[in-house]
Order: sequence, then C-alpha cells, then structure tokens
Amino acid sequence: MKKSLLIFGFALAVISCNKEAGSTAAAGLKTAYVDTNKIVQDLDEYKELDSQSKTKREVMAQELQAKAHQFDLDRASFPEEAKAKGMQWAQLRQQQLQKTGQELQMTQESMLQSLEQEFGPKQDSLVSKIKKHVKEYGKKNGYDYIYGSGDVVSIMYAKDNYDITAKITKELNDSYKGSAKKEETTKTETTKTEVKK
Repeated sequence: MKKSLLIFGFALAVISCNKEAGSTAAAGLKTAYVDTNKIVQDLDEYKELDSQSKTKREVMAQELQAKAHQFDLDRASFPEEAKAKGMQWAQLRQQQLQKTGQELQMTQESMLQSLEQEFGPKQDSLVSKIKKHVKEYGKKNGYDYIYGSGDVVSIMYAKDNYDITAKITKELNDSYKGSAKKEETTKTETTKTEVKK
C-alpha cells in the first residue's frame, strides 16, 4: 500500500500548476517557473483525491489486518497443537498456513492493484488538466518558457519555434545511420579485398 502511495506521490510531484512563480526578461524572453512540490501540497483537487485514496487504503488495510491477525494467531498456536495432534496433522496444518499466507499476500497485491486502477486514471486526468492549463496560461500571458522546479525540473511550456526536437532526432538518426553505413562500408571493403586475392 505504501508503494502505491509513493508511486502516486511521485507522479504528482512532476506536474505543474497555474501559479506564476515569477518572471524575468532574460535576453528578451519572458520566463517563469512553477514549484511542482508546492502545487502538490496546495492544489485542492489533489487534496481531495489524496483524501479519497487514503480513506480507501485505510478501509482495505483494516480488512487485511483482521485476516493477518488471525493468521498470526494460527501460526503462534501451531507448535503446541502439532505436539498434541501429531505429525500428520502438523503437515496438513503447515500446508494450510502456507496457503493462507500466500492468499494474504495475493489479497494485498490485489488491493494495491485496485487502488491503482481506481486512482491512476484520476491522477492522469489531473496531470493532463494541469499541463493544459499551464500551456494556455503561457500563451495567454506571452511567456516564452515556463519551467517546472522541484524534484523534477522541466519546461512546462515553450513557443513552438523553440522546439528543436526534430533537429536533434534527425542528427541522432543520421549518426546511427552513419554507424550502420560504416559497418556496410567495412563489409564491402573486406569483400573487395577477398575478391582481389
């Protein structure tokens, strides 16, 4: 359950918000940043989603804890009961206890999956909503860049003409093709050398 909470918290830590953290004019560019950690703490929609998630986790934990408590009692009483009831009973009981332990583990994993399936899409929707808002805010207010600060630093908005992704991708692809061409050239030269012999 803690794993699900950490995943949920980490995913929300990388999002941004509509709060203007400040702006500067550097080289004629209007920039600002958003503190992604602070938004997680202050966003009402996140607080509500987190509260719902915690409530559901607590209910599931209570259910699991009751089963785990009974399992612990059964394991604790096993040695004395085994002495009294014999080896054959002990072997059967041990198998039952192992099966119960596995079922508890599967139940816990199922609960974590259930939480992820329920709250994952809601979290994704919140992230998309915030990113869209930051982008619209940037366009509306004439920003060239909006950065995200916190655990993960990123650009949250940039004018399209500053996007060099296609150029970088082309250079990387050309470089890769260059390596493939070198192998091809080496094979061709080796073949020519063998033919001359």
